[in-house]
Amino acid sequence: MTTTRPTPRPTRPDAGDGAQAPARGGFAAVVPLRRIFAPENRDVVILTATTMFLVAFGLVMVLSASSVEEQSDTGDPFGRVARQAVFAAVGIPLMLLASRAPLRFWKRWSWPALLLGAALQLLVFVPGLGYDYGGNHNWLSLGGFTMQPSEFVKLALVVWVAWVFAAKRDLLHDWKHALIPVGPVAGAAIGFVLVGRDLGTAAIMLLIVIACAFFAGIRLRQLLVAVVVIAVGAVLIAVTSPSRVSRITAWMSGCGVDDYSGYCWQPQHGMWALASGGVFGVGLGNSKAKWNWLPEADSDYIFAIIGEELGLIGALVVIALFATLAIVLVRIMRRTTDDFSRIVVGGVLAWIIGQAFVNIAVVLGLLPVLGVPLPLISSGGSALIAVLLAIGVVLSIARANAAGTADAGEDLTDRDFLRISGRAR
Repeated sequence: MTTTRPTPRPTRPDAGDGAQAPARGGFAAVVPLRRIFAPENRDVVILTATTMFLVAFGLVMVLSASSVEEQSDTGDPFGRVARQAVFAAVGIPLMLLASRAPLRFWKRWSWPALLLGAALQLLVFVPGLGYDYGGNHNWLSLGGFTMQPSEFVKLALVVWVAWVFAAKRDLLHDWKHALIPVGPVAGAAIGFVLVGRDLGTAAIMLLIVIACAFFAGIRLRQLLVAVVVIAVGAVLIAVTSPSRVSRITAWMSGCGVDDYSGYCWQPQHGMWALASGGVFGVGLGNSKAKWNWLPEADSDYIFAIIGEELGLIGALVVIALFATLAIVLVRIMRRTTDDFSRIVVGGVLAWIIGQAFVNIAVVLGLLPVLGVPLPLISSGGSALIAVLLAIGVVLSIARANAAGTADAGEDLTDRDFLRISGRAR
């Protein structure tokens, strides 16, 4: 008696993870379960955990710092933290989704993202759409939603500048290729923010571009010339604004006890809040400065509330968490062999850690008041979502490093850019 064996279904030769994938034209979907449930590498775990802890800690501190003011203004002490929780609920899934995107995705969409960010930034100057907040005309209202487009321009600028520098890596020894097109495009993006009188955001964007240039390997001599030119421009911009001159003068004078009105009010009350916290703090929720004494207690000066309620220990824990972020970002940057990935991580490092340093330095009186939030902690939906997206991009790079695909093939876009920019000097 003879038996016939069933003919096996044809499989694709590239089916991985031991799965028998059907031939093209089949309707079956194969899910590589082993890849989905594979353990994450250490850098991804530490970066994700630290970020999530900072976001959760920020929600607690926003509730504590804003409850009194919200109660007096709207009658709902939970209004501001509820909005911040919604932003976190949107930003965290976006971060996790971005962490799964391949590197080709960020390279391919760098130009469209920058153009979209620039378009949104220009809309703030359209009557009826843009509005002032805190003396800055850098906010946009669309369909009942408010946003700060410059926060998303930061992320678009990081990815775009990294793509350009990576594509021109063999030409960066020539100052003309190092300057063009990054100089004019980044200068225009920063200039739009300066027109809206947001000097703090413009300073952070400038720091991002300089950091990307440094990690791209541009010569220090060229960077030094750029820094000197930028410093001269910053001085000229500062002296043309009476309010900026007053802030700088108040900061240089030290804001003595006899002069705490006007531009000294905020830094002086922030310093008093820190001093009253001592080593262990007055206890969570027991701040006195938040009782309408300290302006922007839940955003620009939230570190003062942390120091008052949680004391020196709480402030040092926050600094340690940002130091942990810095260490992990440096580890990810050192492990990549791809120029684009290294520059992106370096730009995000300068953005998050640099902005945290500026915020804390302002509260401590080491810098004049600039008006930048503490990343992942201060209230503000645009800033929170943009930083979470940036961390998602870094997570995608860390996963590419672990999979050994961080240096896998360049896009046609990169080669086209090299051909367009020209190799002839």
